[in-house]
Amino acid sequence: MLSAGLLALAAAVPNRILTNDHWRRRQPDLVARAQQRIWMWKRPEGWGASTFDQEMEPYLSDPFRGAKQRRVLEDGQTALDLEADAARQCLDAAGLGPGDVDLLICSSFLPDSHGVGGAAFLARELGLCGAAWNLESACSSALVAMRTACALVSSGQHRRVLVVTSCTYSRATGDDDPVSWGVGDGATAALIGETAGDAGILGSHSVHSVETCDAVAYRYEVDDHGRPHLRMRTSRHAAKLLRETSEKYLLECTAQALVEAGLAPTDIDHYVFNTPLAGYARFCARTLAVDPAKTLSVYPLYANVGPSLLGLNLLHGAHWRRFAPDDTVLLYTVGSVSSCSAAVVRWGDVALGSLPEGSSLDDLRRLEKDPTAPITLSAVA
Repeated sequence: MLSAGLLALAAAVPNRILTNDHWRRRQPDLVARAQQRIWMWKRPEGWGASTFDQEMEPYLSDPFRGAKQRRVLEDGQTALDLEADAARQCLDAAGLGPGDVDLLICSSFLPDSHGVGGAAFLARELGLCGAAWNLESACSSALVAMRTACALVSSGQHRRVLVVTSCTYSRATGDDDPVSWGVGDGATAALIGETAGDAGILGSHSVHSVETCDAVAYRYEVDDHGRPHLRMRTSRHAAKLLRETSEKYLLECTAQALVEAGLAPTDIDHYVFNTPLAGYARFCARTLAVDPAKTLSVYPLYANVGPSLLGLNLLHGAHWRRFAPDDTVLLYTVGSVSSCSAAVVRWGDVALGSLPEGSSLDDLRRLEKDPTAPITLSAVA
């Protein structure tokens, strides 16, 4: 079996930035009600006993739950636009072109054309000649697709696989829905291929998340003008389900991935989690007894960007934490109504795309110290 892993990584996000002031100006009554009545995290009986509760507690007095800014699609911008931008940056970073890719795995969450994924459209946009597949596992899509790509390269079935994920939550959440306060849009691209030495994926494990099947749903609704549109709806039990399952999924996936890799937690140099909530990275670090300095969360900069969260955290981590060749990195993603997945990788010679404009490590460090601190933006829509 060949060694397979990450060769290049890039991301693309919209230029349009929404801060909390957007809703304070447009929905002042809704924000005021949310300030008085917690809209997502409540303090049920027994609250505060778990690590999850303790890491969420700092955000309960904040109606925006720790989100500071979100990147959202501009008028006329599509998921395909973001996907193509991320893919081209990834290939440019690797010094390769479309002809060097023999498989595209795409996860558009949600695609521009409902009912069919975006793989073929992206292949056409990029001028790819190889196969193009759609793969979807909600917020775990990026890691599941990367694991799939590594297996295909390791077995010799494909040489280079381009994995592209996008998330366009803003199209499925209304401005008058508090859910929109914690979500954004973005895309990431990862090039998977044969790696030198033992760089690449060392071990992995996944479980399904059927216990969250009632947490989130997408429904077609009709607006005031009689036009149908897709809306993401969270159930009243969504927070409870996440609270009750997060620790179990995290421990099982990471423990088994480490066993398969033949490593102990002390052998891991960096931890990268997808971060659907402001305190999620710290929750993971405390649960795994990991030094928080070994991980980071870009949630305050982008909010919840679904399957693109892992790539964004990984890209920022590689730039800011300066991952070195031979470093070990543990990746973990939680996906509601889909799967949870972990993988241990040995970092190799990974080409990196540039970070999106407006990403500041200074802002992130300040927010890590004080969840309620204001953030200074370079651009506000």
